[in-house]
Amino acid sequence: MSIMAYNGGACIVMTGKNCVAIASDLRFGIQQQTISNDFPKVYRINDKCFVGISGLVTDAQTLYQKLVFRHNLYKLREERDMSPRVVSNLLTNMLYEKRFGPYFTEPLICGLEGPENKPFISGMDLIGASVATDDFLVVGTMTPAMYGVCETLYKKDMNEDDLFETISQCMLSSLDRDALSGWGAIVHVITPTQVITKKLLGRQD
Repeated sequence: MSIMAYNGGACIVMTGKNCVAIASDLRFGIQQQTISNDFPKVYRINDKCFVGISGLVTDAQTLYQKLVFRHNLYKLREERDMSPRVVSNLLTNMLYEKRFGPYFTEPLICGLEGPENKPFISGMDLIGASVATDDFLVVGTMTPAMYGVCETLYKKDMNEDDLFETISQCMLSSLDRDALSGWGAIVHVITPTQVITKKLLGRQD
């Protein structure tokens, strides 16, 4: 088994019209054994930027703590929050620094950029090779299932309600096709004025 799939888990980010959504499953396991069903892989960096980190859980937690440390230093120096694009560049650099002994994680970054609240999403592999797109990105153990469902259901410029419905259906449909992720999901929809967070009930088997 790949070290990336050791703890299982999956994340999706998706863009809408002046809003973005990020979802992850809630399973924490060790290979085929499930330990917990209350372990989201999505972390809040600030009100307009969230990061989803799939892969080896110990490395994901270490990477998140280092990212929060760097973000706090940035806030002290600049007196403002990091934009999602800056967070993406920072994560790319942090991962590439460790390329000879990498963190076994695949981060996704999503948020709203600037005063016009333009949606931004990006993802990267374990050594920081990044990709930015304007529709959706998926990482985790169930990527083959997620790609098919996301490509089928995704539409451009969805409002926040349609975006929530679409990303939820993508997540729940994919969870049924993978044994290493699932056991419910959590969805965050980021809008210019608020962050909407909802938990989804999934199969508990």
